[in-house]
Amino acid sequence: MKWGDLIFLLLMLALFAAFISAIFWATRSLLGRSRGSESQLTQIEEKLDRIIELLEKQRKK
Repeated sequence: MKWGDLIFLLLMLALFAAFISAIFWATRSLLGRSRGSESQLTQIEEKLDRIIELLEKQRKK
């Protein structure tokens, strides 16, 4: 095997590893965002429930 072939092989291997890690990072980033939005939705729902309770108390008075 010649030096040029070896260098080309190493460069392609590095490029392939970078591509795989970029895909892994992108999917992990997207999953992290969806988890964060779920917790935000839960907080919003709790706040809305509290507002509804307060409005119902005002109507009863």
